[in-house]
This record gives sequence, C-alpha cells and structure tokens, in this order.
Amino acid sequence: MKHRFAPRRVGGTSGAVARLVGGLQPASLLAEVQRVWPTAVGPALAAQATPTAARDGVVSVTCASAVWAHELTLMSGELIGRLDVHLGSGTVRELRCSAAPGRSWVRPG
Repeated sequence: MKHRFAPRRVGGTSGAVARLVGGLQPASLLAEVQRVWPTAVGPALAAQATPTAARDGVVSVTCASAVWAHELTLMSGELIGRLDVHLGSGTVRELRCSAAPGRSWVRPG
C-alpha cells in the first residue's frame, strides 16, 4: 500500500501568479491609461469617454459626443493631474478629446 502525503500549502503561488500576469500585460502608455482611467476620472466620465490612442505622452480620448469632448478638453488639466496620481508625474502631457464618428441617419429604402 502506498503512503499518502498530506496536501501541502501553496502559500507563495499567489505572488508568483500575480508576477506572471503582470508580465503578460502590455507595457504601453495606452494600456496603462486604460487600466487606471475609470478610477482616475470616475465612473460618470469613464462611461462617456475612452482612451483610444497614445504616443509620446499625448493620449487621444474618444468621447460619446462633441459636448463631452469639449467638456473633457476644458477639464484636461485636472484629468492629467488625476492620471499623474496613478501613473506618475509627467507620464501624460496632453489629452486630445474628440467625438466618436456620428452614425449615418439615412433612412433605409
């Protein structure tokens, strides 16, 4: 008869899994901004605007409407400050906000 060992604790695996998952995430400015966006700007703004591109510290944000794009442009200094808290100062230099392309309202038929 084989001797059966008691189960071992796997206490250190959660840290190993976290490091592995962290290593799989893309290390780009856009990915980092998208990760912290809902927390940094709040749920109301996050529901109306999404970071869609980033290059050299300039983040493009696509908004649900021209009104939201204008509002976020006016708030860009404050929003950059909020992003700095999560990403580090100077990571995001500028927000460029634009409205999502409108739908075609041509009637069918």
